[in-house]
Amino acid sequence: MQHDFYTDIISFELGNSSSIEGEIYISVDRIRENAELLGKTIKEELHRVIFHGALHLCGYKDKLKKEQLDMREKEDRYLQQYFKRYH
Repeated sequence: MQHDFYTDIISFELGNSSSIEGEIYISVDRIRENAELLGKTIKEELHRVIFHGALHLCGYKDKLKKEQLDMREKEDRYLQQYFKRYH
């Protein structure tokens, strides 16, 4: 990944161009730390990371500042829809 810090999620795309298939690995320790730093519950932060990984599997990137802003906007939108519907 070419960075020297711990990450909360790693996504591996496994499918071909006609399907979305992959694996997502999540660091629960990192989720706990980030939730505390951001003033969120562990549940909120875990869901954000899950949606983040799913967006990566859909082809979204987050290396550039514009990509990061776009990714965050999509995370927020999908989280809001999810929590409104299921909680």
